[in-house]
Amino acid sequence: MRFAPSPTGYLHVGGARTALFNWLFARNQGGTFILRIEDTDVERNRPELVEGILDGLRWLGLDWDEGPLYQSQRLAGYAAAAEKLLSIGAAYLCYCPPEKYAGGDFADEAVGGKNEIRRIVRCSCREGMPSSAAQNPAVRFRVPLGATTRLDDAVFGPREIQNEEIEDFVLLRSARSAIGGTALPTYQLGAVVDDIDMRITHVIRGADHISNTPKQLLLYRALGAVPPIFAHVPLILGPDRTRLSKRHGATSVSSYRDEGFLPEAFRNFLALLGWSSGDDTEVFRTSELIQRFSLGGVSRTNAVFDRAKLEWFNQQYLQKLPIDELLPAIQAELERAGLWHPEWATSQRDWFACTVDLLRPRTRLLPDFSHWARAFFSDDFDYDLAAQEKFWKDERLPDLLAQLADELAALPAWTHDTCDRVLRQLAEKSGVKAALLINATRVALVGQPVAPPLFDTMVVLGQERTVARLRRAPPVVSARSVAG
Repeated sequence: MRFAPSPTGYLHVGGARTALFNWLFARNQGGTFILRIEDTDVERNRPELVEGILDGLRWLGLDWDEGPLYQSQRLAGYAAAAEKLLSIGAAYLCYCPPEKYAGGDFADEAVGGKNEIRRIVRCSCREGMPSSAAQNPAVRFRVPLGATTRLDDAVFGPREIQNEEIEDFVLLRSARSAIGGTALPTYQLGAVVDDIDMRITHVIRGADHISNTPKQLLLYRALGAVPPIFAHVPLILGPDRTRLSKRHGATSVSSYRDEGFLPEAFRNFLALLGWSSGDDTEVFRTSELIQRFSLGGVSRTNAVFDRAKLEWFNQQYLQKLPIDELLPAIQAELERAGLWHPEWATSQRDWFACTVDLLRPRTRLLPDFSHWARAFFSDDFDYDLAAQEKFWKDERLPDLLAQLADELAALPAWTHDTCDRVLRQLAEKSGVKAALLINATRVALVGQPVAPPLFDTMVVLGQERTVARLRRAPPVVSARSVAG
């Protein structure tokens, strides 16, 4: 198996899904997953994007067994293949100017009705009659006429293409450089030569490549090689059923990483874009995906990228991952936000794990731990204005919060039940509802109107921090926000 991106852009969702399917199939079959960089499109390649592609694959956890291998370092092999094809008559020198074929190597006029096949233009160079005296001809493949090419696709099934529908496609744009071994191959030649050399047995790629396959099958046979099994997977569409693009939001894998999605969740979501396990199961650990993945489960129907569903997957993983697997991701987020303390990974690791476990049912993305839940990891946080105005408007609260702080400070045992008892007893003897104190205390402790259960929050914050926050809490406040 191989994943062969071109460094003309970042790793996008469609490319990531293709890489994932190849990786899952290779792992399921006990095969080899090869990473190949197709970097011979000198006009569009951006070499600095290679590392971005590699980073995206690493983040997704798609480790490769061989590579990255670069086509730009394998030019002699493509030139040798072109020379072989010339020598056996499977290719010819084309002296036509490139602009002649800018429209696609076929005639503009239709033949018959709109469903009829357009007639392919064969240049006179094919018959050894050059149309010009160009000094540096291209190398074109000589498509065998009067025959058909059969494709047995592992997803879409068999289909036959009349060779008359296939143009004599370019292999090398410069025949002169073929002998010197420095020619840049076209996609068709480069992919086939590499797949032969790397002994690729299966090619899984997007359905937009299916039109390339008959040309490549002809090349395999002309070079005396057995073609791999092709499996073309459905496209990924946006919610409006058009091809996924920037107008639908982020399409780069790195954007979702930066937003705070977990790689495990993103990987699970991607796997179900065009593949089904055969039942209603949606959440799979990676080992389960590997075990259950098969080409038979790949759909012929285009998949729809549903952002809400991706967020749902992320919430599922935030809530259900074993806490030891989740902690490194939370640590990385807190480090990014400047909130991390090294002792949380050592002497206070139990506290850190307990705090994350308390918070995660209410989180959606990793930045929730540094934004919404900031008060659990720092004493420097803001009070939500709407929460202040709603829950701190009773004029009795300054005295009540001060009394609560004093009584909590005197507790010999700091537990959920002792904190609960002290607050309710104070409310009862003061003649107020416990809810008044509970809501006001929550805002005093975390600055937010919504948080995990109050007494669990108090236990996690600890006695000293809880008392200090109650004592610093503004009284009946009109201020916009107060930083501790």
